[in-house]
Amino acid sequence: MSGPIRVVLAEDQAMVLGAFASLLDLQPDVEVVATAADGDEALAEVRRHRPDVLLTDIEMPGRTGLDLAAELNAQGARTRVLIVTMFARSGYLRRAMDAGVAGYLLKDAPIGELVAALRRVHAGERVVAPELAVAAFDTANPLTERERELLREVADGAGNAVIAARLNLAEGTVRNYLSAAMAKLNARNRTEAAKLARERGWL
Repeated sequence: MSGPIRVVLAEDQAMVLGAFASLLDLQPDVEVVATAADGDEALAEVRRHRPDVLLTDIEMPGRTGLDLAAELNAQGARTRVLIVTMFARSGYLRRAMDAGVAGYLLKDAPIGELVAALRRVHAGERVVAPELAVAAFDTANPLTERERELLREVADGAGNAVIAARLNLAEGTVRNYLSAAMAKLNARNRTEAAKLARERGWL
């Protein structure tokens, strides 16, 4: 008989992290080998323990859950990634699939559903919350990679001159890219465009 499913849990909200750890520890075939409160710590724990599954949130300090998935995927790690998040955004799901994530569930799913998903992911399956599966592939990201890059800078509070200097672009070019992004998102200004893109999971 094989051993338990070894899991690293990553979640920046202490109460949620504790609740998940306690609930999973009640499962006879699951062992939580480490917990992490941010993405960088999660990566260190995965490297230390080489778990079967990394169960992680998306938005965390340091690396996001999507960053972790992409990095582990690029390294050819055997650890499979199960995202559990409150963000029911189709853009996030698309990016998660691109990053090689094996499962994507919402935090309000029943614990039984979470445990079943964990077992399925461990068994080599891909699991996606059914309410997200259809929407994700109906809503394509209209932004180019360059537009996304500039909107991330806007979201971080950078002005056009600063963005131009950082990315080695003319200030007029920055304005043109941001105008195109605003038009695609029906946004009134650059700040609203960045906010809308982030809310939809496109950054």
